[in-house]
Amino acid sequence: MGHLSSRSVLVALAVTSVLAATACADSEPAPAVERSPGALISTRPLTSAAALPSAARTELITYLSEDATGRPILVSGTVAIPRGDAPGGGWPVISWAHGTTGVGDACAPSADTVGGPAHSYLSRTTAMLDRWVADGYAVVQTDYEGLGTPGGHPYMNGDSAANTVVDIVRAAREAEPGIGNRWTVMGHSQGGHAALFTAAQGAERAPELELQGAVAFAPGSRTSETAAYFATGGPGIAQALTFLPVLLLGAEAADPEVSADAMLTDASRPLLAAARTGCMDDVRKVAATVPVDQVFAPGADVGRLTEYFATQELEQLALSVPTLVVQGTADVLVARQVTDEVTKTLCGNGSPLAYRVYDGADHRGVLEASHDDVRAFVDGVSSGDAPEQDCS
Repeated sequence: MGHLSSRSVLVALAVTSVLAATACADSEPAPAVERSPGALISTRPLTSAAALPSAARTELITYLSEDATGRPILVSGTVAIPRGDAPGGGWPVISWAHGTTGVGDACAPSADTVGGPAHSYLSRTTAMLDRWVADGYAVVQTDYEGLGTPGGHPYMNGDSAANTVVDIVRAAREAEPGIGNRWTVMGHSQGGHAALFTAAQGAERAPELELQGAVAFAPGSRTSETAAYFATGGPGIAQALTFLPVLLLGAEAADPEVSADAMLTDASRPLLAAARTGCMDDVRKVAATVPVDQVFAPGADVGRLTEYFATQELEQLALSVPTLVVQGTADVLVARQVTDEVTKTLCGNGSPLAYRVYDGADHRGVLEASHDDVRAFVDGVSSGDAPEQDCS
C-alpha cells in the first residue's frame, strides 16, 4: 500500500503523543515535549513501482512537517538508499519535488503501481531518479501535504511544499544514519515551483543541513492569472482545463474562503468530481467533454482566488543558493516565454541563477534533455564551485 489510511495516521499521531508524554514523565512539572518538523514517525520497506530499482532498498516513511501557516502535519514519502557503504560524511541527498499528479491520495507518488492512475508520469521520473541513486545519491521524495495522508492538498502552495521537501531530508537522516547533511533540491513543473521556493527558504528552515543548490525543471507559475486566462477564450483553454480543478481545489485546501464549486458552471463542475476521486489522466478525460465557453459561472467571485495565487508567484522570491532552471522550447504546459520572464526577474533581484533552454524538448522531455547539464551543475555545487549567474 503506497499511502496511509486514516487509521494508520491516527495510530502514528497517538505514538507521537505517547512519546511526548513519556519524555515528561520523570520530570514533572516539565513542559510538554513537542516533536520537531522532520521527526520520523514510521518506516517500512517498499517494493512497489514507487521503489527505485537501483537502490539497495527503498523505505516508505511518514514524518512531521508544517503547512503554510505553521500547523503540524503528517506527510508521507520515500527514501531510496544507494548500494554499498556510505562515503565519509554520508551519502549526499537529492530531495525530489514531483510534478502534477492530482490532489487525491491515489495520486501520491509513494502509492504508484504499474498501471496506477499516475504511473505514466511517475514511471518517467522514477527512471530519471534511478540514475542518481545508482551514482551514490540518497533520493528522497515527499508526497507533499495532503497526498497520501489526511487533509486537502494545497496544490502550488510553495511554502507548504518547501516545508515538506526540507523536512523529508531530516526524516531520512533519522531513518538511515548513512545519509549525510549535504543536499540538493530538484523538482519538475509543480515541483519546479516547489524547488524555487525551497531555494529561497530551505537553508534558513534547516540550518543544520547544507543545502548546496536547486534545480527547477519547467517550473509552474502564473497561477494568479488563471481566471483571467479562461476569460480570454484563447486556443489553449482546452489543454488548460485539465489543470483547472486541481488549481481550484488546491486553493480551497489552502484558503477555506475559496469555494471551488461556487466558481464553476454545472457543465464544468464534473471536473472537480474527477479531480477529487481520480488523478490527472481521469481529469483529462472529463475535460474533453467540457465546453470551453462554459467554465467559470457568470459573475463568479474569483477575486479571492486571484489574491491567493498572487502570494505564490515566483518573481517575489530571493534565492539563497545556486539554482539552475531548465526549460524546453516545445513545452505547451509551461511556456518558454513565461519561464524566460520569471528567470529574468529572479536574476534581476540578485538570485544566483543559471538558465538553460533545450530545443525541441517538451514538458516531460526536458527531464532527459537536460540531464548532462543538471549533473554538471550538481557536481559543481557539491564541490563548492558555485556557477556564475547566467540568465542568457
